[in-house]
Amino acid sequence: MDIFLAPLIRGIGINVSGESRVVVPGETGAVPPQALQVDLSAVWGERFDESGAAKVFQESYTAWEFDMAPAGVEAAAAPHRKKQPTCVAVKRGQSIEAVYWIDEDLDKAERRRLSQDATPQEYAGSVKPDLSARRRAEVVKNKIALVTGGAQGFGAEIARGLAGSGATVFIADLNQEGAQRLADQINREEKRAAAIAATADVADEASMEELCRTVARRTGGLDICISSAGIVKAASALDQDLAAFNQVTAINYTGFFLMVKHCARLMRRQFWTAPEWKTDIIQINSKSGLEGSNKNSAYAGGKFGSIGLVESFALELIEYNIKVNAVCPGNFFDGPLWSDPEKGLFSQYLKTGKVPGARTVGDVKAFYEAKVPMGRGCTGLDVMRTIYYIIEQAYETGQAVPVTGGQVMLH
Repeated sequence: MDIFLAPLIRGIGINVSGESRVVVPGETGAVPPQALQVDLSAVWGERFDESGAAKVFQESYTAWEFDMAPAGVEAAAAPHRKKQPTCVAVKRGQSIEAVYWIDEDLDKAERRRLSQDATPQEYAGSVKPDLSARRRAEVVKNKIALVTGGAQGFGAEIARGLAGSGATVFIADLNQEGAQRLADQINREEKRAAAIAATADVADEASMEELCRTVARRTGGLDICISSAGIVKAASALDQDLAAFNQVTAINYTGFFLMVKHCARLMRRQFWTAPEWKTDIIQINSKSGLEGSNKNSAYAGGKFGSIGLVESFALELIEYNIKVNAVCPGNFFDGPLWSDPEKGLFSQYLKTGKVPGARTVGDVKAFYEAKVPMGRGCTGLDVMRTIYYIIEQAYETGQAVPVTGGQVMLH
C-alpha cells in the first residue's frame, strides 16, 4: 500500500510546510503519542478509494492540529502558525496497518525513524509569494527527482546537476551497475543520501510500475520526473529492419508514455492532499523532435511524436498541478550517444555514409559542429539551466524548449 499511502501523507507535509518532504516507512509497533493517526476503515475495502482517503487524511490532520495546540485553542487563535506531523500512523479500526516518518530530506527522515522522534514541526502559514530573482538552481533544493536513463549521457549529467543543487535523485536505468556506481559517487561528493540507484526498463510497464513502488517506499513521492532514456539506431528508411525501428520507438516514445502514466499517478496522489504544490514532468527530447533527421527516421519520428505527447499530457495533467514540458537539446557530442567508438552516432554516420566525403570520425564531428552557429555541441550544463528554468516557470506547460546553439529556432 506504500504506493497509495505515502504520496497522500507526503502531500499533507507539503501542504503544511510549503516545502518538499520525504516520507519513509517505519515499524508498526508502539505509536508515539504525538503521531497523526488516520483511520481508513471507511475507504479501505476490496478496492482502495484514493480520493476518499485523501479527504480522511485532511480531516484527521485538522483534528490532530487542534489537539496539538495548547489548551486546544492555539490553532484557532493563531491560524498563521501551522503544525506538521512528523509521524503518521495508518489504521483500520484498532489495527495499525502502517507507520510513516516525515522530514525535509532522506537523512533527516531516517534519523526520525531510528530515534522515534515524533516532535511536530511548526511553520508560519500565509507565506507571501517569492517575487525575487532567486538563484535558479534553488528551485530543486530538497525536492525528489527521478531520472530515467540516468546512468550515462545527458541523464547522468542531469542526475549530478540535480543532486548538486540539493535534490534527492533516483537514477533509473537498465544498467544497474552503472546507476549504482554513479549514485555512490554522487553520495560521496554530496556527503549525504543524495542519489538512489534503481533498475528500470522504460519500455516494460511492469518495470515502471515497480519503479514507482520503489520511489513511494523510499521517499513517499516525486516532484520532478525527467525522461532521459533513449536510443538511436540510425539507418536509411529503405534499409532499416522493422525490429530496430520498433525498438527505438518502444524506448523513445512508448517508454515516455509509460513513465508519465505511472509517475503522474504518484503526483496526483500528492495533489489530493497538497493541491497548491506544482510538480514537473520533463522529457529530454531532441532537436530531431523539431526538424527531420536524414537516415535517422525512427529516432526523429519518435521524438516528433513525443512532442505531441508532451502537449497532450500537459492539457490533461494540469488539472493536478502537474506541468509537462520538453527540452530539445542540440547534439551532445561528448556523450556516448555520439562518441562511443563502436555504437556512437559519429561511427554510425561514418559507416552509413551520411556525411559526404567523411573518411574519419573526426571528419563527421567537424561536419556537425560546423552546422551550429555557436560552433560547439550542447552540454549537460546547457540542459540543466533549461530544466531549472522550466521548473521555476510556474506559468508554462506543454512547451518544447530548443537548446541548440541557434541551430534550430522556434517559429
